[in-house]
Amino acid sequence: MRPRWMTLAALTTTFVLALSACGQSPVRTMPGSGGVAETAPPQADPVEGWAAGYCGAVAHLVQALASLPVVDPTSPQRASETSSNLLASLVGGLDQSLAGLNALGPPPFAAAEQGRRTVAGRFGDIRRQAEDVRHHIDAVRGDPVATKAALGDARATLDRVADLNLLEGLQGAPRLAEAGQRIPGCQALARPNR
Repeated sequence: MRPRWMTLAALTTTFVLALSACGQSPVRTMPGSGGVAETAPPQADPVEGWAAGYCGAVAHLVQALASLPVVDPTSPQRASETSSNLLASLVGGLDQSLAGLNALGPPPFAAAEQGRRTVAGRFGDIRRQAEDVRHHIDAVRGDPVATKAALGDARATLDRVADLNLLEGLQGAPRLAEAGQRIPGCQALARPNR
C-alpha cells in the first residue's frame, strides 16, 4: 500500500478507537508526509503540463491527509475537539485542491473537462459533508452518546475520501491518462491494488 492509503486506514482505525475506547492514551494518526510534490514542474508538452497541473492540484488533498492532526480518544471531550480539528484540516486540503482544479486552464481535450468537473464535484460534496460533520461535532460536545454518533459520521466522511479515484480527471482522455503514468506527481496519486 502507498503511504496515502495507509494513512486513511490509520484514520479509520483511530475513529474506531475513539468511538469505543475513550479513556485510553492518545493515538497518533499520521506518519510523516505523503511524498507528493506540492507543485508540478512546468512541462513543455501541453498534455503533460495540464496533467501535471491537475495532479499538483489534487496533491493538496493528499498533503492534508498526510499531516492531519492527532485524534485523542482519552475522553469524549478530547475526541470531539481533536476530531473537529482533523475535519477542519481535511476541509482546508479540499479547499486548496478545489482552488487548484478551478485555476487550471482549459484541458487539451474536451473530454477531460468533464473529468475535472466530476472530481471537483466529488471534492465539493465531501467538503460540505466534512464541514457539516465538524459543526455537528462542535454542537454536541459534552454529550457522550451524541459525540459517538458524530464521530461515526466523521469516519464515514473519511471513508468517502479513501474511495476517491484521484486520477479520474485524467481518465477521460487517453493521452492525458498516458501522460499521468509518466509524471511522478501523478504516479504518487495512483490507487494501489486492493
